[in-house]
Amino acid sequence: MLTPPYSPLRLTPARSAALLFAAASLVSTALAADGPSVGILVLKEHGVGSPSLAQPYLDRFVALAAEQNDWENAKGLYYTNRSNAESFIQEQKPHYAILSLAPFLALKDKYHLEVIGQVAVSLVGGKQYFLISKQATNLAGCKGKRLATDHGDDARFIDKVVTGGKFKLADFTLVPTQRPLQTIKKLLAGETECALVDDAQLTELSHIEGAEGVRKVWSSEELPPMVVVAFPNAPTDERTRFQENLGKVCDADGKTACAEVGIVSLRAATAGDYGAVLAAYGK
Repeated sequence: MLTPPYSPLRLTPARSAALLFAAASLVSTALAADGPSVGILVLKEHGVGSPSLAQPYLDRFVALAAEQNDWENAKGLYYTNRSNAESFIQEQKPHYAILSLAPFLALKDKYHLEVIGQVAVSLVGGKQYFLISKQATNLAGCKGKRLATDHGDDARFIDKVVTGGKFKLADFTLVPTQRPLQTIKKLLAGETECALVDDAQLTELSHIEGAEGVRKVWSSEELPPMVVVAFPNAPTDERTRFQENLGKVCDADGKTACAEVGIVSLRAATAGDYGAVLAAYGK
């Protein structure tokens, strides 16, 4: 069980990174113990915290995998930066990846990724996006004004997928930020009239002093969860077995472990489960 300061209801830097680390470790339990070394990349853009803070959680799930499956030949590596993740892909040739939606859409064709599953993880953000403001009361009140966001590095994803065509980042005077909470702090300091945040950032709003009076003025549709993909170098029989076993990872002994790290669901999936966002992104 989690112990302070890792509250199950509060997103902390350590826990945010840990959720994705644990997802990689849990997913790895489905792999054969005596097979070749298998790399699993986890890329959650705009995640908070450093991988080192999550190491105790990672160790916990590696131990669980070893105990349940005599597994010691697979390794999960966590990134929050797309360019660093791509360097890992090119150098290490992983078999699988767990990706947040934006990098999945951007990298799918480049690396010929095959969708094999999806994992919904609480508290890591990216499921839904919002415009928030103290001054504006609706979307129109934000257009043409200063907009703080740390999500502006992939304008195609925001403009085509997140907004559903209702607005573009170019409709605002963009104030880029580097960290999730920096976005909210600029809004609270009066440096911008509005901010574009995701669901994890919105959850944090209630914990920040001075956030009274900040309201949602626009909400996106809910987006699909993080996607589990296979790279072309994953052997067909290994990939098939991996996909078939995804839904079993959180059963039995893994049920408590999944709940501890906030895994809401883990199941097999295909590209059809992401058809709507793939179509929107390709327009």
